[in-house]
Amino acid sequence: MTPYEKLKTARASTRPTGSAYVNQIFKNIIELHGDRRYGDDAAIYSGIGYLDENTPATFIAIDKGTDLQTRLAKNFGCPKPEGYRKALRLMKQAEKFHRPVICFVDTLGAFCGAEAEERGQGQAIAENILEMMGLATPVITIVIGEGGSGGALALATADKVYMLENAVYSVISPEGCASILWKDSNKVADAAACLKITASDMREFKVIEGIITEDFDNFDKMCKSIRHQLKKDLKEFAGQPTSQLLDNRYHRFRKFGNFTKIEEQDNI
Repeated sequence: MTPYEKLKTARASTRPTGSAYVNQIFKNIIELHGDRRYGDDAAIYSGIGYLDENTPATFIAIDKGTDLQTRLAKNFGCPKPEGYRKALRLMKQAEKFHRPVICFVDTLGAFCGAEAEERGQGQAIAENILEMMGLATPVITIVIGEGGSGGALALATADKVYMLENAVYSVISPEGCASILWKDSNKVADAAACLKITASDMREFKVIEGIITEDFDNFDKMCKSIRHQLKKDLKEFAGQPTSQLLDNRYHRFRKFGNFTKIEEQDNI
């Protein structure tokens, strides 16, 4: 498939939502609400669950909803500041009680309404990125659909990031890119190709650690495989000192991109 076809697949209304993954992967779920500052954001489905009887974890999932009513209630999966602050509150709680954090990302981007800006949308995203970089507990993120801009990165500053095979991850939506570069909304397919948004692109650039095969006809089996990978990763992290975990996370992000060192030359 072309990048644009994968974009449309990632946005398909038939794809499982964030809550579907959580409810299939975790057991004994306790949903937690509120940011303790303003209110609750239904776009962020979060709480505590068990990967198995001995492995509790904090889960944070962006949920788009399944029908018009739930999608309106969840802002079509575009979190507001209180959603990101709720997520950060639960991350800090997980750090306190030594629980890993598992995030599921599926968003066009953070909510861009006036009320979100009034309540500090940019600051909320920035605080999440800053705090996650130093969070003293393992963090794993899976991009299950769209990974749009800072709205996704606010839950993806993690030790390991995975993507579903038809998911996309981008600094800007192809529509936004087309309107800026070409002033033409018909150039969306070209923008999608230029942005390198696919899972295979992200793996090539070493932005993600792996690609998860999609099998929605056998969703329970697919989620069982994801649970197995999560437990494998957490077992690997369990043997690391906190200082090493944080150092590895820092260097994971510092190595992104290609750099060319230019030697200084004497002026002639």
